[in-house]
Amino acid sequence: MASSEFQDQLTQFLPKMRIWALALTRNATAAEDLVQDVALKTLIASESFVPGTNFSAWVHRIMINHFISARRQARETTDIEQVPEMAVAAPQQDSTDLREVSRVFQRLPEDQKHALRSIAIEEKSYEQVAGECGLAIGTLKSRVHRARLQLRTEMTGTARIAA
Repeated sequence: MASSEFQDQLTQFLPKMRIWALALTRNATAAEDLVQDVALKTLIASESFVPGTNFSAWVHRIMINHFISARRQARETTDIEQVPEMAVAAPQQDSTDLREVSRVFQRLPEDQKHALRSIAIEEKSYEQVAGECGLAIGTLKSRVHRARLQLRTEMTGTARIAA
């Protein structure tokens, strides 16, 4: 059993433990649970504490170890029923989407098509493409923007308004 001096030291240390726990959990309720668990573990392990050593570091290590163990345990025991359902597009949908993008891309004006292909697909810099085409960078950016906007409009049926 822990001595009354040890218990007093732990009691005085609780506010600091709450700060650590809140930093770890980012949740007030979980932090309070962590502090209680660690305080209990600390009291149980009081015989292993060497007086005169760093009490703060010793308690902090207990908290970190307990927190990590609890996270691992929670991760390992996740029930399949608790995993959210995620919609995954069928492979044929991907092919259909690609054909639709290609169809819409082909209808773009030639200057927009070239600008978008160079920037988005070939991953060239604006400076490089502007130099190759003899355009101002602003003109090139405008063409890419209009091409993206046209693709988005035709693919979704609506234009996205810039904020």
